Amino acid sequence: MKAFKAYDIRGVYGKDLTPEIVYRIGYFLPRVLPAGEILVGRDIRISSDEMFDALADGITDAGVNVADAGLTTTPMVYWGTGKYNFDASVMITASHNPKNHNGLKISAKNVLPVGFDTGLNQLEKLVESDTTVTKKTKGNIRKLDMKPDYLSFLNGYKQDYSNLKLAIDFSNGMASLFANDLFGHDFIALNGDADGNFPGHEPNPLDPVNQDQIKEAVKKNQCDLGIIFDGDADRVMFIDEKGDFISPDLIIALFAHYFLEGKHKKETVVHDIRTSKAVGEYLEKFNAETAIWRVGRAYGATKLRELDGIYGGELAGHYYFRDFYYSDSGLLASLIMLNIVKSLKEKGQTVSQTIHNISAYANTGEINFVISKKQEAMEAVVNFFNKTEQPTAYFDFDGYRLEFEDWWFNIRPSNTEPYLRFLAEAKSQSLLNKKTEQIKALLKPFLD
Repeated sequence: MKAFKAYDIRGVYGKDLTPEIVYRIGYFLPRVLPAGEILVGRDIRISSDEMFDALADGITDAGVNVADAGLTTTPMVYWGTGKYNFDASVMITASHNPKNHNGLKISAKNVLPVGFDTGLNQLEKLVESDTTVTKKTKGNIRKLDMKPDYLSFLNGYKQDYSNLKLAIDFSNGMASLFANDLFGHDFIALNGDADGNFPGHEPNPLDPVNQDQIKEAVKKNQCDLGIIFDGDADRVMFIDEKGDFISPDLIIALFAHYFLEGKHKKETVVHDIRTSKAVGEYLEKFNAETAIWRVGRAYGATKLRELDGIYGGELAGHYYFRDFYYSDSGLLASLIMLNIVKSLKEKGQTVSQTIHNISAYANTGEINFVISKKQEAMEAVVNFFNKTEQPTAYFDFDGYRLEFEDWWFNIRPSNTEPYLRFLAEAKSQSLLNKKTEQIKALLKPFLD
């Protein structure tokens, strides 16, 4: 089915996902994740209430109870799954997708991510099958207000930010539930009302056009930092005091100042295969080991747990934390970032200065190519550079990452879109341009 993806279930509501499909997902979910009660939260999208009704109807017809968390952020559902020891949970959200989309993010006991390889494939087969729904003694639905406990948890990280001037773009999404509770009233708020029509802009902070408002607000008001959340608040991105977007992978390095500075214990930090080489080099100064792994929560959170890493992150703006059940939280990441920025300001340092000290590499950013024969295209590129240059490091999961003395590249197939994604980094812009043109030429015969 089109809506079943590598990490979650997502698609256009009414087309890829209908109430009938969602009902069957709810009904068969307890077969894949046996549970007496399933935690369910939802975002503000126009279709989310109807999605909840269909999902809860399916779950309860299977004889399983539902804990209705109401409107939540995705991370609050992760946290509640662990805090209250649920065997399974579902967050109804399409995250950063356009307003006519919706979806389901599913977690198992201990907040383990459920991806296509760890349960969604089984669920898809059951939903697609001609297995008849046999209604059992109907389960119950109870309301569960997690916000007070969750806010108490987040407040454990909160400091006094009165010395900072902030602009925060909530993207009309779920982070707005905590706007005043966490950040007080003395900040510049953009798109701060939760609204499933997303009138301010689409809730995707990675798209540069959606960053225009927050960048302008930072420059106009001479802010120390800009913060922009996605629709369900599992991702967050930052704008420096000059109004420039900070590449999210560099924040992984910056977080060392909070988690690792002054600590003697050797810790592990996990990052995805697209992350700047500068991150690992910077983390070495803090006695940290880095582990490179696949893109996506289903992989990143699982790897962080496996290694008992202290935190991890992705180029897409997900940040995972050991003390958050190895899961990601945009709000928690924003508090940690504010704590770092507060400390930097007290020392007379700006965010842009610190980020500049982390990385001096030239970077292409992620470039997409529309290619059907993805594996053949990747192998053509990899074989060429294996023959013409000697890699100093070679990774062959989630596509390929080849590192050389003065540059590196990653080429990988998208798990959710018909793209081959390419990213490269070099110690000089001229070298980066040369290598990028080489790779574009190698890919040209494969373009659709």
